[in-house]
This record gives sequence, C-alpha cells and structure tokens, in this order.
Amino acid sequence: MRAFWAKFAVFISIWGWMIYESHFAIPLLFLCALAMGGYFYLPVMKNPLSLYIFLSLVLLCAQLVFDSTENMYSIFLITYIQILALFQLSIRSFRMYILFNLFVIFVCFFIINGWNMRGLLFALPICFLSLMLNERIMERKEQRQLYEQLLGEYRKLKRMRFESERSARLEERTKIAREIHDSVGHKLTALMMELEVLSMKMTELNLTNLKSLAKESLEETRHAVTTLRTEESEGIATVLQLIRKLESESHIMIHFTTMSGVLSAKLSNSQSIVLYRVMQEALTNAMRHAQSREVQVVLGRTAIGDIEWTVSNRIYQPRPLQFGFGLTNMRERVEEIGGSVTIYQTDTHFIASGSFPVK
Repeated sequence: MRAFWAKFAVFISIWGWMIYESHFAIPLLFLCALAMGGYFYLPVMKNPLSLYIFLSLVLLCAQLVFDSTENMYSIFLITYIQILALFQLSIRSFRMYILFNLFVIFVCFFIINGWNMRGLLFALPICFLSLMLNERIMERKEQRQLYEQLLGEYRKLKRMRFESERSARLEERTKIAREIHDSVGHKLTALMMELEVLSMKMTELNLTNLKSLAKESLEETRHAVTTLRTEESEGIATVLQLIRKLESESHIMIHFTTMSGVLSAKLSNSQSIVLYRVMQEALTNAMRHAQSREVQVVLGRTAIGDIEWTVSNRIYQPRPLQFGFGLTNMRERVEEIGGSVTIYQTDTHFIASGSFPVK
C-alpha cells in the first residue's frame, strides 16, 4: 500500500509541475482528474492494456493543450506510466503498448512541436530498455508461478504419501486387532464358559481365582484390540493432546507457540515418547511449584534442524533450585537420545529448556 501511494505521489507531482507552468490550467486540471481516475483503476484490472492506452491518450491531449513547444512533462509522464506497465502487462501486451507510445511520442514531438528530436532521443532508449526489462520480469514471474505450482504438487504428493502410509498402518493395526479378537478373545471367552460349567459340576473346587484371571485377560485383550483399532498419535500431536488434557483437568492456562518447521518434523517412536514425557514433567512441575496458573510452552527447530523446546512459568517467591527425581529423570531421558536440557530460575520465572537431534 505504501508503494502505491509513493508511486502516486510521483505521478501527481509531475502533473502539478505541468499545470503550474501552463497558462491553460483548467483544461489540464480536467485531464489530470481523468488520469488520476485511470491510475486508481490500474491495480484492480486483470489486463489493463486499454487503461494504459487511455492514460497515454490523456497525456497526448495534455501535450495539445500545453501552450509551449518545450513541454517535456508529457514525455516524463508517458515514461513513468510505461515503467509501471512493464511490471503489470504481459510481453505481447507491453509490446503493443510500446508501439502505441511511440506513436504518441511521434505526434507530440514531430507534428505538434515541429520535429523536435530531443523527446525522441529521450524516449527511444527508455522504450528499448523497458522491452528488455518487461521480458525479464515476465519470465521471472512465469518461473515463480511454475515453482509455486510444482511446490503445490509436491506438497499434495507429500500429503497423499502421508495419508497412504497412515491408512496402511491403520489397516494393518485393524487386521491384527481383528485376528486377536477372533482368536485370543474367543478362546478366553470359551475358557471362561468352561470354567463356569466346571464350577457348577464340581462345587467342591474353588475356581474363583481362575475365573478372575481369565476375566482380566479378556478385558486386557479387549483393551488392546480397542487401542489397535484407534489411530495412533505421533510427534507433536501427543504434546497437543497432553496440553488439552491438562487444561481441561487442571484448569491451567497454557500459551502454546510453535515455530516454523516444527509441525512437519518426523519423530521416531522413542523421540515422541521422550518429548511427551519431558513436556509432561515440565508442565507437572510448573503446576506443582508455581503460584501462577499460566505456563508458556514454545516448540521450535534450531538452525541445524534439532527440536528445541522451552517451558516457562512465573514465580513470585523464589526458592533455591533443587533437582528432584522428576527433573533428573527428564534430563536423563533427553540425554539418552543425544539431547541436552537446561533448567534455571530467575527472580520472576522458572525455565526449563532443551533440544535433541532429529534423525
């Protein structure tokens, strides 16, 4: 927006000087109003070739109205509009506009001003340079559009690959769950029925422990089947679930910030577990020892691609920092996967931060 108003200020300044030096200010003011109206429509038109031609015609009329043969303001304005056009018009449209401008310049400086060569010598090199610049700019724009299309296709293929891998994993887990349900589950159910029949036939036997064990095994099998049928959460998703759970259960306010690139990080199973346990311990420690109910959590990536995290909470009565079992265990977990943890305390905040490499 600032660039638009800066260019408009240059445009209106040249018009102002031309009106100031002319004795026919009223017609030039009318032409200036037309030019301003056309200028404001330029950004909203998809193919503004006709509008640029209209502006050149307005400037031709201004040259006719101006009372001096030494008017260079029109050529300055035509050149300025031409510079704006080379960023907006296609190569073919810009060539047509250059030809029209050369016609306007020919009329202004050969017919009206009596074969004045100064304007032509000023305009021809600029037209030639404008043509070359327009070709370069349009080629770069086409390359950028092609790059964006390729990037969009790459992201689409990446999403499709991720979805297909997730579907394959979920299908395999569902298949395993079905096999467990059909084999182990049915056999445990049959075992419970046999134990029940046996206890009815042989009342002197105490089969309570066996029935209880079979029932617990069946419940665990059902739980395992349900877990396998449920899609697993990996990486940052586990942290989001933890934050959602703690906010709903513990009534704390967690300000969660993710930096660029961290959401697309591929974490292994062990790294996901470590990240989850580290966040859990840091947030639990904040809830246990902080007087504030607000916690700041930041997840990001370092310049070399490592996962880095920071958990900070406000404290009002600083106490000597002591490393208990939880903080010590958190540090050991991160160091096991090649990372590091920094825990320190200021007068107002308790901060736990760390990082670990992503393989």
